[in-house]
Amino acid sequence: MASIIQWLLRIASGLVILAVVTVLFVYYLASRSLPNYDKALITPAVTAQVNIVRDNANVPHIFGESDQDVFFALGYAHAQDRLWQMITLRRTAQGRLSEVFGRRTLEVDKLLRRLDLYTLAQQSVSAQDADTTRALRAYANGVNTRIDEINVSSLGRGAPELFLFSQAIAPWQPADSLAVQKLMALQLSGHLEEEVLRARTSLALKDQTRLSDILPDAPGAGVAALPEYADLVHDAPRYAASIPMPDTPLSPFPQRGLAGASNAWAAAATRSASGGTLLANDPHLGLSAPAIWYLARMELSSGGVIGGTIPGIPAILTGRSNALGWGLTSSYLDDQDVFIEKLNPNNPEEYQTPGGYKRFETRKSIIHIKDESPITITLRWTDNGPVLPGTHYNLASITPKGHVASLSWTALSGQDTSTTAAVALMRAQNVKQALAAAEAYVSPSQNLTLADQETIALKLVGAMPRRDARHQSQGRLPAPGWRAENRWQGTFPYVSNPGFVSPVGGIVGNTNNKVVERPFPLHVSFEWGDSQRIQRWQRLMQERQVHTRDSFVETQLDTVSFSARALLPLIGADLWFTGEAAPDGTRERQRQRALTLLAEWNGEMNEHMPEPLLYAAWVRALQDRLIRDDLGPLADEFTRVEPLFIERVFRNVDGASHWCDVAQSAPKESCTDMARLALDDALIWIEERYGTQLESLRWGDAHQATHDHQVLGEVPLLKYFVNIRQSTSGGDNTLQRGRTSGSAPDPFHNVHAAGYRGVYDFADPDSSVFVISTGQSGHFLSRYYDDMAQLWRRGEYIPMSLDTELARAAAVGVTRIKPPQARD
Repeated sequence: MASIIQWLLRIASGLVILAVVTVLFVYYLASRSLPNYDKALITPAVTAQVNIVRDNANVPHIFGESDQDVFFALGYAHAQDRLWQMITLRRTAQGRLSEVFGRRTLEVDKLLRRLDLYTLAQQSVSAQDADTTRALRAYANGVNTRIDEINVSSLGRGAPELFLFSQAIAPWQPADSLAVQKLMALQLSGHLEEEVLRARTSLALKDQTRLSDILPDAPGAGVAALPEYADLVHDAPRYAASIPMPDTPLSPFPQRGLAGASNAWAAAATRSASGGTLLANDPHLGLSAPAIWYLARMELSSGGVIGGTIPGIPAILTGRSNALGWGLTSSYLDDQDVFIEKLNPNNPEEYQTPGGYKRFETRKSIIHIKDESPITITLRWTDNGPVLPGTHYNLASITPKGHVASLSWTALSGQDTSTTAAVALMRAQNVKQALAAAEAYVSPSQNLTLADQETIALKLVGAMPRRDARHQSQGRLPAPGWRAENRWQGTFPYVSNPGFVSPVGGIVGNTNNKVVERPFPLHVSFEWGDSQRIQRWQRLMQERQVHTRDSFVETQLDTVSFSARALLPLIGADLWFTGEAAPDGTRERQRQRALTLLAEWNGEMNEHMPEPLLYAAWVRALQDRLIRDDLGPLADEFTRVEPLFIERVFRNVDGASHWCDVAQSAPKESCTDMARLALDDALIWIEERYGTQLESLRWGDAHQATHDHQVLGEVPLLKYFVNIRQSTSGGDNTLQRGRTSGSAPDPFHNVHAAGYRGVYDFADPDSSVFVISTGQSGHFLSRYYDDMAQLWRRGEYIPMSLDTELARAAAVGVTRIKPPQARD
């Protein structure tokens, strides 16, 4: 018996030792891919010595004797820190994820192949100007030099992920950078889904007048009544089961409400306490680890530029020089239209056009799948654009038999010069030059906020589709593609894009709100990102005669919800301080406790307070109760609260209180009844999840920022090392925006927020500040993987200085890249 125990102990000890050795070996291999920032590198790809000085936040400050060498070094720095992210973005744009991840990404690949973004990127290379072409080539050489260095020196394949997914790394090409830019356009585009949802909702509702309730227009002048979708496209199915989008974190197709957002504002010198212009920008994208943003400084022949880059793109996309600052917000320009194409009943390879039937343009495309046989799909294009599958955003549910759906989209251009605009913008010395540079911008459409030493401006940039004034749905619903009046007629000239230069009030800004009211077809959009944040922003801007860098920071970090302040008096109007005293432990007593807390609340979505969770759960339950009986399963598509809808219902705008009555029940329910029932629903959900002590609730426990690794974030045990989770303030409609997931089991997780924040003061440019949501490195063993995450959560920033000596004084490493003939 003793010998058996001894053997068991030996086996157990051996297993422990083996596990320890395995962990140490894996750690050693993974750590080999950690970049060394303090070194010398010899390469013929540069013409003279170029230095990458890493400051104490690991922000690279790049100095070289030529712009090409500087762009080379940016590519090298991007590849040092974010190689896995870059090659994953490239594979996504190419529709080649399944070669690495297998069948789970097959639907994503099919969709990307049909959009053909990579082919369009390849075609767009020749459309760039000479400076941009040189920048793209130099940047690609920098990336490839790092890849070669990894291969020659056995530097752990360059990233820990590449041990698990050991595909070969192809050299970086200029087209790859343009493809990443097009992929960002995809992530920032949401009109396709809105059109399909509007059509599905139109088919589901018996009373078409209620469509403007659940899908309300932004406040302002209204639009002409639209036809029912069933009248536009005959025989459209009245109901079809919802088909989910590809369920993978690698999908670039945004969920509804997550197709881009942002804040940006600027103040003229007359509205600045320091006497210099001010600019603030915080673009919002899906949260991830690492963040999509990467901070960098480049010293170009035109001067230094510093700000946020996206690995793969050789440009500061939001940032400043000593002379100019620029920021981006999603414009919500209606740059997508869905067309229903009628097939020839005698030849399904043809579709109807205004001039008769025409053959589809077709091409075969082979998709390789890991551990499986490849499949071949047929890509089809019409005059209007690519034909999309019925699974994409539930297109099948609105497409009659004998028809297919196609997409017109400004990003589907083989002459896309957006990168040329981005490179030229970095060299601009004032607002006038920046506005001229932005004319080359195509997609995704953005509001460009600018400030130089004297002037502020806001300009919509990007190609604006020219629609016929007779368009049947004005671009709001999928329309018959065979009718000439529905087809695009090119784009408007750049001068037609709305803009504001040096306004009398001395302040410009955008929170994705409606910026202009112009008649169709110069309307810009009928769908806007937010009608709530702008209310709070206006108040904060107007309550001060002059602003400072710190007041702009405070505005970026403001967590007061205008929506909560507006809705609670409406939905609780007949519930506040009513009802008889109820014993502890009863539903009535719990409701009274919740109402008491909310009655004394100022609408601040603070992570440490219980009221934000009570409010958020209440209005979520309320919206579901209001729409569930009218929309049925389609109600599941409305995952986030639309404050304008609830306001219309409780103010009974145009009879909107109709939604409060449950059609299937005999009694006639009032809006007060629905508010009370919804509050009970919310309290039951909260009690099951967080307990019955309402005063002890914390909004931050529910509103966790989910910076998750797109691939390793789902791996047991490993996810605790690669995912970054944080308790956060803010919400769907606060300036410090933390867009909630809207889906079970964690509907209030913060999944979409400001991954970059920057505030620039041109009275003292080097006092400007910025931060990103995670860290510079994509390597989870690096100390720079998450070092900015807590700063970001607490609302802190790091210096955004172009002072060369300051960068060198705090350097954590200097990489010296030299040509072979250079001497020390």
